Amino acid sequence: MTMQLVCSIEEMRKVSHTLKQAYQRIGLVPTMGALHEGHLSLIRLAKQHADIVIASIYVNPTQFGPHEDFDQYPRDFERDKNLCQQEGVDIVFSPDSREVYKDLHTVYVIETCITEILEGAVRPDFFQGVLTVVTKLFNMVGPDIAVFGQKDAQQLCAIKQLVENLNFPIKIIEGPIIREPDGLALSSRNVYLSEQERKDALCLCQSLDLAKRLYVDNERSAKGIKQAVSDFVGLVPSAKLDYVEIVDGETFQSAHEVGSTAMIVLAVYIGSTRLIDNAFFRR
Repeated sequence: MTMQLVCSIEEMRKVSHTLKQAYQRIGLVPTMGALHEGHLSLIRLAKQHADIVIASIYVNPTQFGPHEDFDQYPRDFERDKNLCQQEGVDIVFSPDSREVYKDLHTVYVIETCITEILEGAVRPDFFQGVLTVVTKLFNMVGPDIAVFGQKDAQQLCAIKQLVENLNFPIKIIEGPIIREPDGLALSSRNVYLSEQERKDALCLCQSLDLAKRLYVDNERSAKGIKQAVSDFVGLVPSAKLDYVEIVDGETFQSAHEVGSTAMIVLAVYIGSTRLIDNAFFRR
C-alpha cells in the first residue's frame, strides 16, 4: 500500500469510515513532527497491534505557553513524511490548524487531578492543550488503538484517564523511552543543545541512575532520594533543576516512601533548553 497523505478532517473521516467497513484495525501515533527514533519506535509498536497505522503530524499551538518555543519548534515535514514512508506508515494525517481550531474555539478538555502538579504547575496551558488536541484527533481519526511514549509519563497518565473517564473505545499502548547509547532520552528539543550542553544533559539520566542505586541500597525515603538528585544536578554548571518528584506510577500522586509502583520524574533546564526524563524504580 502506498502511503497516503490526508490534510482535511472530512477526508480523514471518510478514509477511517472506509477502513472500518473493511474491518481494518486502526492504530494512531500522534506526533508534532521533528521525528526521531523514539517516534519511529512508537510507529513500529503500532504496526504490531493494528492493520493500518496513521501517524498524525501537527504542531499543536494550544499546548504552548505565551513564552514557549512554538515558533521555534523544529519542523521538517518532508523529512518526517519520508521517515514515515520508510517505516511503513499507511497514512500521514496533517490537518490545517485553521480547521482544527476554528475562529471561535471556546471548548477545551481539562483533567483536574493528575495535571495539577509538576508539568501542569509549571506549564499551566500544557495539559489543557494536549488533552484537547488528543480528543480532537481521536474524533477525527477514530482509532482502535493509540500509542504514546513513556518519556512523557505525566501526559501518558492523563491520556489514560481521559480515555477511561470519557469512555473512548480506544486502547492506549505505552512505548518505552528510547535513549542514545550514552543514556540521553531522545527528544525533539535535543537539537537546541550546544556540544557542551549535550554533554551536560547527561545529568538527567545519570541522576535517575543515582536514584535507582539508592533504592537498591534500601533507601526508601522519597525526600532523601530527591535531595540526592537535586545535589547531583546542581554540580552541572549549565543545569538548573525545575523539579524532581517521586510519584506513584499509576496515579501520578506524590509519594513519601518509594514503593513497588513508584517512579521518579524530573525536569531540568540545560542552558535555555528544558528537558524531562523519568524512570520506574522496579522496572
